[in-house]
Amino acid sequence: MKKGIHPDYNEITVLMSDGSEITTRSTIKTKDGIYKSEVDSKNHPFYNKDQKIQKKADRIDRFNKRYGKK
Repeated sequence: MKKGIHPDYNEITVLMSDGSEITTRSTIKTKDGIYKSEVDSKNHPFYNKDQKIQKKADRIDRFNKRYGKK
C-alpha cells in the first residue's frame, strides 16, 4: 500500500436510535469516536412492515397537494 493516501481506519461506537451501541471500525471522522444514527432497522418503515402505511400517507399528501384546499 502507498503511504499517505489512505484515510485513517479507527474504531468507533455507533449509537443506534433505540439506545443500543455497536463497536466497529470505520473511516468516518468523529470528534469523540461516537456516531449517532437516526435511522436503523428498528425504526425504518422498510424493515418494520410500516411501509404500506408510509406509502398510503405519501399518496394522501400528494392528493392534498394537488387538489386540497389552500
